[in-house]
Amino acid sequence: MSEELNLNPEEQQVPREVESPVASPYEPEAAAHIARLDLQPLQSSVEKVRAELRKVIVGQAELIDELLIALFAGGHVLIEGVPGIAKTLLARMLAKTLKLKFSRLQFTPDLMPSDVLGTTVYNMKENDFSFVAGPVFAQIVLVDEINRAPAKTQSALFEVMEEHQATIDGTTYALGDLFFVVATQNPIEQEGTYRLPEAQLDRFFFLLKADYPGLDDERAILERFAQDFDQRVEDDVEAVLSEEEILKFRQLIEKIYVRSDLLGYIAEVVHKTREHPDLFLGASPRASLSIMKGAKAIAALQGRDFVTPDDIRAVTFPVLRHRLILTPEREMEGLEVKHVVTEILEQIEVPR
Repeated sequence: MSEELNLNPEEQQVPREVESPVASPYEPEAAAHIARLDLQPLQSSVEKVRAELRKVIVGQAELIDELLIALFAGGHVLIEGVPGIAKTLLARMLAKTLKLKFSRLQFTPDLMPSDVLGTTVYNMKENDFSFVAGPVFAQIVLVDEINRAPAKTQSALFEVMEEHQATIDGTTYALGDLFFVVATQNPIEQEGTYRLPEAQLDRFFFLLKADYPGLDDERAILERFAQDFDQRVEDDVEAVLSEEEILKFRQLIEKIYVRSDLLGYIAEVVHKTREHPDLFLGASPRASLSIMKGAKAIAALQGRDFVTPDDIRAVTFPVLRHRLILTPEREMEGLEVKHVVTEILEQIEVPR
C-alpha cells in the first residue's frame, strides 16, 4: 500500500461532534455548520486490537492495518507470501482479538465441497435427514493455502463470500451480516496447486503481500520467543472487539463523505483498466466499489470524516493487483501489473 498511508491515531486530528466553523475542502458547503462524525471510539478500538496483536506479532504493521481496513469495509482478504512469515498466525491472532466465531480450513487437493459447506446426513434416532454445518459457518474463516484445492472445491466459496449464504440440497442457510474470509497462498511453490478462477479472485477485497521481516524485526522475533518455544504468549491475547461494535463501525464508515468529483476519479481509474492496451482483462464495477469502501475506511481510521485523493490512491493497487490480467505478450516481456496501475494513476488528473 502507499507509503502515504499512516493510520497512527496519535498523529491525526480527530473530528468531534461539534459545529465546524470552517468547511473542509473535501466536504460539501452545506455541511459546514452541521455535526461532524465522532470517530474516536473507532480509533480507540482499532488501537486496542493493534496492542493485542503486538503481543505476538512483530512488525507487519502495514499488513495489520490493511487487514483492519478490509474488516471494517466489509471485504475479504487474500494474503500472499512465502511460508514461515506469520500469515496464518496473524489471521488467527486477529480472530482472537475479536469476539467472533472462528474456524480454519486447510485446503488440500482431496478436499470436497461438502467438507467446506457441510452435508445432509441421516439421523437414525429421529428417523429423518438433518443438516450438519461445515466449518464455513463461522464469522471469521481462515482458509489456509487456498490454491491447494481444485476448482470444484473453490466454487464452494463463491456464494458464501458474495452473498453470505450457502445453498445445500435446495435449502439456503444464512451466515449472518458479519462474515470475513482471510485466505493465504504461497506464490513460490506451484506444484499441486490450482490457479484461483477470476470470478473468485474478484470476490477478494484486497490481495496483500506479506514480506520477510527486516533485520531489526527478525532480531526482535528471536528475542521475544527465546524463552517461549511454544509461543505461550498467544494465551495473553484477549478479545477486545465485538460483532455489534464492528457492525456499528461499518455503519459509521458508510457515512464518510466522498465528493462527487472523487467518485468520478475512481470511476475513471477503473474505466482506464478496461481500455489499456497492455491489459487483457480490466477491473469490474466491484473493484470501483471496493476502492470507494477502502478509501472511506482509511479516512475513518485516520480520524477524518471525508475522503481525500490520497486515500483513493492508497487502496487502488491492493484492490486492483489481483483483478487485472496482462496480455500474453506483455507478460512474456516481464511487465508487472503494478507498472500499469502506476501509469494509469499518473495519466489521470487528481481532483483538487
